[in-house]
Amino acid sequence: MNAPIESSWKMALATEFNKAYFLKLTKYVDNAYLEHAVFPPEKQIFSAFNHCPLPKVSVVILGQDPYHGPKQAHGLAFSVPEGIPVPPSLKNIYKEIESDIGCKTLTSGNLLPWAAQGVLLLNSTLTVTAGIASSHQSLGWETFTDAVIATISEKHEHVVFMLWGTYAQSKRQLIDETKHLILIAPHPSPLSAYRGFFGCKHFSQTNTYLQKQGKKAINW
Repeated sequence: MNAPIESSWKMALATEFNKAYFLKLTKYVDNAYLEHAVFPPEKQIFSAFNHCPLPKVSVVILGQDPYHGPKQAHGLAFSVPEGIPVPPSLKNIYKEIESDIGCKTLTSGNLLPWAAQGVLLLNSTLTVTAGIASSHQSLGWETFTDAVIATISEKHEHVVFMLWGTYAQSKRQLIDETKHLILIAPHPSPLSAYRGFFGCKHFSQTNTYLQKQGKKAINW
């Protein structure tokens, strides 16, 4: 897999990279990139990790699948590169931030400024075949990203985990709730945002919690 990963993550996850499931996953992904269009670009598979080293993680926002449309996915959950229209779920995230903390949010859909502040934008599955949603699920990525969540829970204290939607909430069992804050809400998708994502106030709750723990608030 021609995808670099930042050194602190490489060290923390070293045992995962050598396991049979990951070797099998690597072979499948390598072949997929050779045979047809796969997103994100191969060198951006681990972008979420490369822009947010393990020691810096203070917030985890968990997505499920990369965007499967052209030029959308760039390795960070919910984020799109500069110049790409803001997707509907992210528009709703921005609406909630403005309502919650009363400030305008980013003008583009590129969430790299969040990652730079310690927000890990983690998709549970890190690759997808172009135009086919969920096409790389159940190949091994979920095992790998479960290990990521468990590693953060074990090695850190006082991290905020935002779990939006039923799928993300299924990962709750991987997190030590005595050490971390877990925030639960419906998914920000237009299909579910009105069921409780709007008004969840996760962004102000996150900053209040981080500041109480002596950490920097996130500039959303």
